[in-house]
Amino acid sequence: MLDIKYIRENQELVRSAIQNKNVDLDLDKLLAVDVKRRELVSVSENLRAEQNRRSKGSQTPESINELKLLKEKFKASEQELESVGKEFNELMLMVPNVPTADTPIGKTENNNVVAKTVGEPTKFKFTPKNHWELAQEHDLIDKERAAKVAGSRFAYTKGPLVRLQFALLQFAMDRLTDPKIIKKIIKSNNLKVSDKPFVLVLPPAMIKTDIYKATARLNGTDVTYKLEGEDLWLNASAEHSLCPMYQGETLDEAQLPIRYLGYTTAFRREAGTYGKDMEGIFRLHQFDKLEMESFSTKDDGLNEHLFFIAVQEYLMQELGVPYRVVLKCTADIGSPNARGVDIDCWMPGQDKYRETHTADYMADYQARRLHTRVKRTNGETELVHTNDATVFSQRPLIVILENYQQEDGSIEIPKVLRTYMNGLKTISKS
Repeated sequence: MLDIKYIRENQELVRSAIQNKNVDLDLDKLLAVDVKRRELVSVSENLRAEQNRRSKGSQTPESINELKLLKEKFKASEQELESVGKEFNELMLMVPNVPTADTPIGKTENNNVVAKTVGEPTKFKFTPKNHWELAQEHDLIDKERAAKVAGSRFAYTKGPLVRLQFALLQFAMDRLTDPKIIKKIIKSNNLKVSDKPFVLVLPPAMIKTDIYKATARLNGTDVTYKLEGEDLWLNASAEHSLCPMYQGETLDEAQLPIRYLGYTTAFRREAGTYGKDMEGIFRLHQFDKLEMESFSTKDDGLNEHLFFIAVQEYLMQELGVPYRVVLKCTADIGSPNARGVDIDCWMPGQDKYRETHTADYMADYQARRLHTRVKRTNGETELVHTNDATVFSQRPLIVILENYQQEDGSIEIPKVLRTYMNGLKTISKS
């Protein structure tokens, strides 16, 4: 969330963020509730002080009665303060993060801006197939049997495609835990960030309600699965259970940046998206995801975001697939984001670029809700800044299948992944 003092002092900036992010919030109502809350705090403090003053020394029947009345007033004031405080907190949670100055203003994803394009769309001497057609030919995906077991939008991934998925994960883990690769990425992109490598972590796949709300990532039961009878939600993305790791803690500046590479299976209801990308594995209720998460000082927060994007570009360049970098507009970055960037990869079977990666800069928005701080070397304590970004989900599998398909129906394995494929160089019909 934002600091209420910041909101008071930057009302027009916050008002613009509310409007540009399509958030349904009356800022004037919040400010009025804030005034009422502060007035009640003052009243309660004065009544408490008066009680303390009058309770000292000997008492007369009259003073005892007056003290009783004071206690009743104080109790009523505290009850009103509790009610107003609850309303204030609920409204505060609705205030979106203020986007960075370079974030395009827009009402839909159609207003996103392509920052750059790397590589040309793959050309074929034949009509390319989509990944679902290729998967059927090679018996790589079985959604019909998965539907019998779990319903629609689930899939059995099979054979070489499973090995390819784990090859992607192993490739990324090897690269991003290698200090030499990290230094190479930083140098080639002229970045001013730490060269600390990532630490591997397997995060919980479930999150408690209060923690999930504090991350600003809980979208409700229309998106996220809740366990019946439990105060637990299934993780909707790996970073959702990574960012609250240091909830309520104060870190030393010498520890930062802390960079994690977390892997988990994620679950999303995708309510309201039926009819969209129903074929194949582009949009499933269950998917696997390797995610970057970092905790840094406010001085390094934006640079960490740029570093994460550079990591994503490095990985896609290593795979040798065409992609573009997209600066997301205000309406598309999400309420808690200060800045958002997508990597869209070329999918020949669909004849278009599709989103495969996203990078989110949260500034101190999550940290304020999670109470995660850092003690600086100068002795001051401040909120950390958080970043998260996709490394690999299942969508890059689609990109590989479609871009590396051959005229004879086989699928070539990208060279950087062959080390992890047990000698397999192509996926061919058996």
